[in-house]
Amino acid sequence: MDEALIRSLTPGVLGVVIRRGADFAAAEDAVQDALVEAVRVWPADPPRDAKGWLVTVAWRKFLDATRADTARRRREDLVDEEPPPGPASQVDDTLQLYFLCAHPSLTPSSAVALTLRAVGGLTTRQIAQAYLVPEATMAQRISRAKRTVSGVRFDQPGDVATVLRVLYLVFNEGYSGDIDLTAEAIRLTRQLAAAIDHPEVAGLLALMLLHHARRAARTAPDGSLVPLAEQDRRRWDTALIAEGVEILQAALARDRLGEYQAQAAIAALHADAPTADETDWVQIVEWYDELVRVTDSPVARLNRAVAVGEADGPRAGLTALAALDPSLPRHTAVAAYLHERDGDLTTAARLYAEAAQQAPNLAERAHLTRQAARLNTARPR
Repeated sequence: MDEALIRSLTPGVLGVVIRRGADFAAAEDAVQDALVEAVRVWPADPPRDAKGWLVTVAWRKFLDATRADTARRRREDLVDEEPPPGPASQVDDTLQLYFLCAHPSLTPSSAVALTLRAVGGLTTRQIAQAYLVPEATMAQRISRAKRTVSGVRFDQPGDVATVLRVLYLVFNEGYSGDIDLTAEAIRLTRQLAAAIDHPEVAGLLALMLLHHARRAARTAPDGSLVPLAEQDRRRWDTALIAEGVEILQAALARDRLGEYQAQAAIAALHADAPTADETDWVQIVEWYDELVRVTDSPVARLNRAVAVGEADGPRAGLTALAALDPSLPRHTAVAAYLHERDGDLTTAARLYAEAAQQAPNLAERAHLTRQAARLNTARPR
């Protein structure tokens, strides 16, 4: 094997691996591992493209090391995959890091973005989707936040509202996204609830438990999504539902309504219905009215349009939807559902197909694609 050739190729290979996303130290380790592999393999089977071979093997070594490190940290952080019932006994360093990253020198939105990236483990793309902004915009926001806190002392923890926002977004990404973070979010929220007597902390914990209780029924054996109305409610975790409802009732009794309590009340009404047909949609619309009043959130208004369509009919739902920005995530999927309920299968099939192209994850994309195919098969030619 030509050692001079390897020495001449090494800087270029290192540069390619760094440009692909590895930091210098990790890239250097990966290239060294690739060189060791070259020493072993090349004498018997020399490659036609030496640099391409080294780049490919080094990148694989980097990915393997990254995955192994992620798995190791996950095993260390989570003793059990599922969150145990009952209060947590103490607050660990992870929750303290959430508070420290929510630094007073940062705006709330920047603090949340930085914490999600630095402590929550979410990618810039996932955070951008949660905030409904382009990935480049979120990358700039995170970079500015890092620069802002680079010279300050982390001796002034942020406020509870910012930490709750982070935990909420981490849970949502775990519940509906590509990475399983729900157990960690619940664990930390339990600890926060044990440490702080705050109705919105209790509201967020109740919301998480009520949603997590449906987890086993949310996917079919093949991994496909099962809509709420079609879920086997016998598979819902009644113990988690009971705990969530009890926590929510105690929080609501304090008469300091916030967005997480309102969302938890909606989740509790879904959990309370023995069947989908028995869902109290009128009450759900009323709670969405409260949620919109508290947050003025476009996502809350979008979900309210679905509830109005169930309570007052699909035409009323479409009227509510027409007042919203069509660029909202899942707006097209909601329009497809309401048009199907209204009997316009042609429009619904087209919109389901469009929504599939906009879906934020593979499971949702596959579900919407199946919905479009189902309607295309069902309607007469």
